[in-house]
Amino acid sequence: MKKYTARVTTIIAALLSLLWVFGFAWSIEDFYNGEVEALEKKPAEAENDTKMEAKDMTVVALGDSLTRGTGDDSGMGYVGLVTEELKERLAPKDIQVYNLGINGQTSAQLLQQLGELNIGRQLAEADVILMTIGGNDLFQQGDTLFDLNLAKVQELQQTFLANLQQIFTFIRQHNPQASVFILGLYNPFIDLEDSDTTNKIVMGWNHATELTTGQFEKIVFVPTFDLFQLSVNEYLYTDKFHPNHAGYQLISDRLAPLINWEKEIQPND
Repeated sequence: MKKYTARVTTIIAALLSLLWVFGFAWSIEDFYNGEVEALEKKPAEAENDTKMEAKDMTVVALGDSLTRGTGDDSGMGYVGLVTEELKERLAPKDIQVYNLGINGQTSAQLLQQLGELNIGRQLAEADVILMTIGGNDLFQQGDTLFDLNLAKVQELQQTFLANLQQIFTFIRQHNPQASVFILGLYNPFIDLEDSDTTNKIVMGWNHATELTTGQFEKIVFVPTFDLFQLSVNEYLYTDKFHPNHAGYQLISDRLAPLINWEKEIQPND
């Protein structure tokens, strides 16, 4: 009887040992499979956790009829052409454009416009600010050509530079960080008589504008004089003053590559 009981006890112990080994092996397998599954999930989860989307980009355009795009039959102007290029190259989520250009605007009128309601808010939101100003100050709707008085031109230039200084100061007060690009003047009258004189006047005007621009951080003077210098009539609208579409494309091709933008990303809700 004792031998029988001992044999039964041994068998039961052996079975329990086998069950324990089996259970231990099962636990290890579950643990291993769980770890593998967790490792397999981590990249996907990490991808979901870091899934981001590009933010919007805001462009504010200030100035005269060139900013409005007058002369471009496509309606794009340099602002529209630059915007399209930025969409392709910088790939923001969207581009919000405030085109505040006004035909015939002078620097004094632009300075007055900046005091209007919401202009400061729009400037504060801007990532990039584009400007064309000074052509109407200098050419005075063509009157300057009929009386090439260099003393008068110098007076007009000094008034313009004082206004420009205030314009840049206003922009920086509302937005210290945005990149600002001001386009220089070209000479639409380069094929007319006294072109040597008008060229010198325009180039001198541009030089003075560039010097004023250089006093402010992240405000860039972008020359355009050379773009129209050799074939001005090829790039002018029928009014022989504003660029046509090809002329605006020249300006855009010069300006757009200069614009960099930090593609800040936001978490995707």
